[in-house]
Amino acid sequence: MKKNYNRTVLSKILNKARGKKKIVFTNGCYDLLHVGHVRLLHKAKQCGDILVVGVNSDRSVKALKGPSRPYVGEKDRVEILAALSAVDYVTTFSEKTPEKTIALLKPDILMKGADYRVDQIAGKDLVGKVVRFPLVKGQSTTQLARKIARVQG
Repeated sequence: MKKNYNRTVLSKILNKARGKKKIVFTNGCYDLLHVGHVRLLHKAKQCGDILVVGVNSDRSVKALKGPSRPYVGEKDRVEILAALSAVDYVTTFSEKTPEKTIALLKPDILMKGADYRVDQIAGKDLVGKVVRFPLVKGQSTTQLARKIARVQG
């Protein structure tokens, strides 16, 4: 089953499920996928019926994280996420935040990592409920990148 759609097409797909199924949205760069990401995705799926993952485009990641990022290209990050059983749909966005995507997809629930305060979560005013997921200690893309650099250095 295809899972990757542009947000306009995905909006039409979700409109058919709206009211019958609870739609959960989460987003991120997912550059060097790690267990913290996987746990958040599984928890997000438990919060509803359909899990949509918004992925920052390569351009968006560069704008947020700097010129050396992403480590893993957009197409590969999308394919990896789509392969996870918890994920129903994947879409990409090029803006710094997913606010336009959230406005178009109209999820019921928005899930973010607890490293964001509620007032920092883009799209929080566009959904019925915001859920923050505790970070997994020792798991971050930045920490992984530093560890790899130490091994290679």
